[in-house]
Amino acid sequence: MPVAVIAKLSVKLDQLSEFESAFALYQQKVRTLEAGILFFHLHKSREIAGSYTVLEQYTNDSALNIHRNSDHYKAIPATFGAFMAGPPDIQVLDSVG
Repeated sequence: MPVAVIAKLSVKLDQLSEFESAFALYQQKVRTLEAGILFFHLHKSREIAGSYTVLEQYTNDSALNIHRNSDHYKAIPATFGAFMAGPPDIQVLDSVG
């Protein structure tokens, strides 16, 4: 059963461009190195500057666990920590149907 993740991120306003560039590289790693990824995209709010949402979908829990145990995932604090204005809000969801 597919599993989805919604990660809401708050980015420092003076770091938006740098964050987006760093995320593009991270996104490429996820898409290239993880066979179980179905969807992995960054979106930014139209109303709230610095508010981003990552929408992710994996084939199953095993694919999500592979993602969470990858070197690029474990490096998130070092890769993105300087850009963040606060902790992420992460939800894991089961697909219905």
